[in-house]
Amino acid sequence: MSDKATPAGYVTLIWEARSKPGQEAEMKAFLTRAISPSRNDTGNIDYEAHEVEGEPGTFIILERWETREALHRHLNAPRMTELVPRLLELMEGTIEDGVRFLRPFRPPR
Repeated sequence: MSDKATPAGYVTLIWEARSKPGQEAEMKAFLTRAISPSRNDTGNIDYEAHEVEGEPGTFIILERWETREALHRHLNAPRMTELVPRLLELMEGTIEDGVRFLRPFRPPR
C-alpha cells in the first residue's frame, strides 16, 4: 500500500470481496450493518457498498478518505477487532486481496 494520497490530498480505494458459497445473504447483511459506522468515521468523504449485478455474493466498496491517516484510523478502529474475524469467516481469500488504490487523472482542458 502506498503512503501517498492523491495530489488533491484524499485517498480513494475500491475493495472487492466474494462471499463463501452459501454465505451470500449473511455477508450482504454484515456489510450493510458496517456501512453507517464507517461513513461516520472522522475523515470519511464517501463509503458506498455495491453488489455486482449478476454475481450474487460479489461486493465492491468504494471508499474515499480525506487523508491516509483517516483511512488508517478507520482500519484500526476498536470495532474492527470484532468485525474482521467475522468477515474473514464469510468471505473467500483475504481482505488485502481485494484492495486497490485509485489515482484520479483528467485530460488537460
